[in-house]
Amino acid sequence: MSTIEGLARRLVRMSPRVHRFVRRVVHRSPVARSILRKVGLVTPAFRPRTFLLQLLPPHSVGAEIGVHVGDFSAEILRVVNPARLHLIDPWQHHRGPEYQAMGYGGQLKFGQGEMDDRYEGVLSRFRRDRAAGRVIVHRGASVDVSAEFPEGYFDWVYIDGNHFYDFVKQDLERYYPKLKVGGYLAGDDYMEGWWKDGVRRAVTEFIETWPVDVITLREEQFVLRRRS
Repeated sequence: MSTIEGLARRLVRMSPRVHRFVRRVVHRSPVARSILRKVGLVTPAFRPRTFLLQLLPPHSVGAEIGVHVGDFSAEILRVVNPARLHLIDPWQHHRGPEYQAMGYGGQLKFGQGEMDDRYEGVLSRFRRDRAAGRVIVHRGASVDVSAEFPEGYFDWVYIDGNHFYDFVKQDLERYYPKLKVGGYLAGDDYMEGWWKDGVRRAVTEFIETWPVDVITLREEQFVLRRRS
């Protein structure tokens, strides 16, 4: 382990504020993300989502909305060991100015071709699990893909797709009925970022109007449980 990486790991153990700082930097700058990875500041031990995976039941049926290149998907498979994992993502390049800071928007060098490559990369990365029926990849908008699942199908759904308010709201409302009673509806980036307060506002409104129990709102994650 390098001296820099060792220092990074010690900083992680010393202060949760370092987690939050790095999360914000990672979201805002792909260049910074690359540098932080090289010096060891973005490592498996540093991911604040690790605690969340401990809450999800093993051998369960779950979905991840927003897959990117499949790094968190691989962690889900390793930690949760689900019986079936549905990966949902349109792998679509967004050209609008509101997406300028994102890795699927203005930060892309090669536009839609790069998104197509990411999709093919996910298919290749999980080819053995797909062949075994353990991983099912759905390329499409999460709202459209939701129609493929019966009610009460999932033990949990993790939402990390488009972070703007309308999209988060739709994901919460469309996937809630797809959960078993007692199932978890969780997600990332319960904070302000390039998406402004889209995630926080949608989740807060959902908690106030739908029958859910709040399990935790911690380290930019939200975990809710379907009550009925």
